[in-house]
Parts: sequence; structure tokens; C-alpha cells
Amino acid sequence: MANLLDEMTGPVNDQGQDVRVINRQLPVEVGFGSKLFEIALWITIPILVIIYALVGDVDDPGKTILIGCLVGLLPGVIFIFLKINAKNYFQQLEQKIQAEASNIDNYLEQRVQILQNVVGLVNRAIELDSTVMTAVAALRSGGRVDESNRNEVVEQVNSAFGRLFPQVEAYPELKAHNAIADAMQQNNYLQREITAARTVYNSRVTQWNTDIFSWPTKMIVAAKQGYTTRIPFTVSNETREMARAKFF
Repeated sequence: MANLLDEMTGPVNDQGQDVRVINRQLPVEVGFGSKLFEIALWITIPILVIIYALVGDVDDPGKTILIGCLVGLLPGVIFIFLKINAKNYFQQLEQKIQAEASNIDNYLEQRVQILQNVVGLVNRAIELDSTVMTAVAALRSGGRVDESNRNEVVEQVNSAFGRLFPQVEAYPELKAHNAIADAMQQNNYLQREITAARTVYNSRVTQWNTDIFSWPTKMIVAAKQGYTTRIPFTVSNETREMARAKFF
């Protein structure tokens, strides 16, 4: 059988394709087949034993049925423990996802603090772009970074740094200022850390999105708990357009 996707013969898109993350959470649902599977775990072996005891050559049918029923309940009991283990797994994974999201926020808060410190130093020497000052003022009044404002803070910080550093570059005496030079290095370091933390976060989200559809145990538990897929990190249209711009 030939490859379904053959990189040698195509088809290919010579124009390229820009992919986006679909901003939609998919619920986990199980059908009648899954319910029938759970029921079968409890009754299949006992029914087979009862039929054998009634039609087969058995000395003591009553005893055979009793033992068969007790043994036949084991698959159902085992599956209960498997579901408990799966539920605990999802709860632990959810905490890991929260921890990774918190790491991103911590790095982002450090970038905010660096931005505010640099603006305070630079503002004494040159007249800053009003957009920079507006962004910094908004960050000072925004409080703590969390799920509700994370993307907004990212855009404000990126926009402010994008306007601030070119102005610093235009003044050699500011560029040579130790505190500002250190801040620029710290900003670059934190940006790399944020990128790495987002990669780890997306890996956790991918793990979650894969496991909740792992039939039978995890998928049945996920459906009962009402779990949905999670949306990985995405960038705004502004960031996408900036990535296409000429830097040099």
C-alpha cells in the first residue's frame, strides 16, 4: 500500500500556509457503547458461568454459580480502581498545567518590573514616546498578572519595549548606562524563559488533550467529570504582523 501522504509526489502548497490555533474547547462525550462496555465488565462472566452451570455437566451448580459470580465481579471492581486512578491523574495534571501557567506569569511580572525601572531611568534623560508612558501607566494600575489579563499585559510590555529600546539606542550615553544595559540583558533572558515556559505549558496542554480522549478508562472519567480540551498558547495578530516585518 502506498503512503497516504507522499512528500515526493505532493500535492504541495507553493504559497505556504499560516496556521492558527483554533480557539474552541471540545467536550468529552461517550456513547452507549462505553456504557455497554462498563455493564459487560460486571455481567459477562457471571452470565457465562450461570449458563454453563445450567446446561453443563456440573456436580454442584449452586456452588459453581456462586464462585463464578464472585470471580466475575472482579473486572468491574478492577475498572472502578482504574477510574479512580485516572481521576487522580487528571487532577494532578491539572495542577501541573496551573503551575506552568503561573511560571509564565512570574516571568512576565519580572519583565513588567524591568520595564518600569528602565522607563524611570530613561525618562530623566530624554522625552519618551507617549505610547511608552501610557503602556507603563496601564501596567502600574493593572495589578497582578493572571489568566484574565495575561495576553493584554504581554502586548503592552512587548509594545513598550519595542518603542523604548530604539530610543535608548539613539543615545550612546544611555546605552552605556550600567543599569539600563543590565535591564536590556535581563529582558532578553526573561523573554527566552517565557518562550521556554510556554513550550512546557503547551506540552502539558497537549498531554491533557490527548489523554482525555484515551478510551476507555480516561475518556469515560473525563466525560463524567465534564472535562474539555484546553487551548494552547496563542499570539495576537499584532505579534504575527511584527514577526513578518523586516528587522534589519
